[in-house]
Amino acid sequence: MFPRALVFLACAAAGLAQSRIRFPIGITRLSTPVEGLITSGDLDYRTPKTRILLVGGIDGSRTAGEMIRAALEWFDTSPAASRYRGQFDLSAVPLANPDKNTWRSFPPAGEAYGGVPDPEAHYLWRWIGMHAPDLVVELDSGELVSGLAQATPANTASIPARRLAAKPGFLPALLGDLEREKFSGPSPARREIQRRLARTPRQVAEQLALHYGHDLTEAVYIPAFALIGRLRLGAVEDVERIVKPYFEGAKASLGSTATGSHLAGHLVFAELATLTGKPRYVELVRSAAGLGFDQQGKPRDSMPLHNEMSDAVFMGCPILAQAGRLTSEPKYFDMSLRHMRFMLGLNLRPDGLHRHSPLDSTAWGRGNAFAALGLALALSEMPRSQPGRQEMLRAFQAHIEALARHQDVTGMWHQVIDVPASYRELTATAMIAVAILRGIRNGWLEAGKHQPMVDKAWRAVNARVGPGGGLVDVCTSTGKQKSLREYLDRTAILGPDPRGGAMALLLATEMER
Repeated sequence: MFPRALVFLACAAAGLAQSRIRFPIGITRLSTPVEGLITSGDLDYRTPKTRILLVGGIDGSRTAGEMIRAALEWFDTSPAASRYRGQFDLSAVPLANPDKNTWRSFPPAGEAYGGVPDPEAHYLWRWIGMHAPDLVVELDSGELVSGLAQATPANTASIPARRLAAKPGFLPALLGDLEREKFSGPSPARREIQRRLARTPRQVAEQLALHYGHDLTEAVYIPAFALIGRLRLGAVEDVERIVKPYFEGAKASLGSTATGSHLAGHLVFAELATLTGKPRYVELVRSAAGLGFDQQGKPRDSMPLHNEMSDAVFMGCPILAQAGRLTSEPKYFDMSLRHMRFMLGLNLRPDGLHRHSPLDSTAWGRGNAFAALGLALALSEMPRSQPGRQEMLRAFQAHIEALARHQDVTGMWHQVIDVPASYRELTATAMIAVAILRGIRNGWLEAGKHQPMVDKAWRAVNARVGPGGGLVDVCTSTGKQKSLREYLDRTAILGPDPRGGAMALLLATEMER
C-alpha cells in the first residue's frame, strides 16, 4: 500500500523533481496500488498550460513505464525542456496494469470496481475522466486510445488521445510536434469540469433538486434528506404535499419492517416541525425517538435496529436530539448520548476511525461519514448545558481529526478511509464536509485549519455532479462485510443515484447557507 499521507514528494533517487506527487489512482485485484504521478498544476483545472497525461503498461509491460519515468525526469530537470515547462503540465500513469492482468477492451465492461476481473481498468478509465487532461498519450498498446475515441470516461466529455511507440526521445518529439501544431487545451472534458466548478452552491443545489427529493415512498433517510435539501431551497409547500400521507396517518411512517434508515428518515419531519410549527410533525419525530425506551419508559442500552453498524450513529443520535429540542424533554438528549456510547464502544478503533461493524476492522468511507455527520447533527440540537454534551463534542472532534489525515490532494475521502488506492467516494466526502462545516460554524472546530478542507471537498464534489444529476463513484448500499476486499469491491455507481444526490444536495445547501 501507499503511505497513509498519499502526497509523496519524490526523492532524487527516484529521478523525479520534488514538485511531483505520487498519487494512487486505483488498486488491482491482487491489492497492488496503481501509481499516478502528478504536479500541483495537474490539480488546477483552470491552468493556462496544456495538460498531458502519459499512460504506459496497459499490457503489463514495464518497458513503457520506464520510458515514461525517464521522460518525466528529462522534462522536470533538463535545461533543454525548459521551453516546454511553461507550456505543458505532464502527469503519468507509468504502469497501468502492474499485475499483468488480462484486460478487456476500453471502455471497460461490468460494474466498477468489484465483480470484474480487471478493476484496475475501471480505475484508470474513470480517473482519466475526472482528471480531464487535454491530451492522453498511450505508449504501445493503443487500446485506451481506441476507447477514448468511442466513449467519454466518467460521463464528462471527450478527451483527445494519441498512441506512440515506447522508445527513447518520444517526449521531446511529441512536445515539438504539439508546439508546431499549436495544440492546446482545454479539452472538452476539462471545459465541462470548468463549467461545473463555476457553479455556486445554490446553482448546484437547484440543479440537483430537479432530480432528487420528489417522493417519500418510505420514510427512510435517502429520500428524506433530499426533501430536507429542497426545504432549504424553500419548497415547503411541495414537501408538505409529498409527506401528507404520513401527516394524516393514511400511511405509517414506522412499521413491523422498520430499519435504522427509518429512524433517520424522520428527520424530515423534524425539519418540517421547525419550519411550520405543526404539532403533528413533532408527534412523528417522537414516534421514532420513542423506540429508544421500553414499555416502562426506561432507556434501552441503545436505539434498536442498529445492526452493530457505525451507520447507526447517524440513524439514532440526531433524531433523539431533535426530539429533545422539539419537546424540551431531557430524556431524549440523555438517550442520544447513551446511544453514542454504545455504538462507539462497538466500532471505534484505536486510531480514531470507525470500523463498519465488529465483523471486520475496515474503516468504510460512508460508515465513517455516518458517524461524523450523525454527531454533528446531534450536537447542533443539544443544549450546551446538557450533561454529557462535552463527551459527544470530544468524540466528534477526535473523529474529525482522524479523518483529516486521510483527505487526499483532490479533496476527496475514499471508499476505505485509510486505503488511498481505493476509489474516491462521493457520499463520504459530502457528508464529512457537512460535518466539518457544522463544526466550524458552531465553533467546535478551528476555521483556519478546517475551512480549507471543506473548500477542497466542495470543489471535488462539485466536479463530480453533472448538470443532469449524474454523479461519479457513489458506493452502492452496503451492509456488514467480512473483509477489506469486500469493501473495495462494492459497486461504485456512475450516473443518477438517490443516495448520492441527497448527500450532494445536503452539502450544496449547507455551503449555500
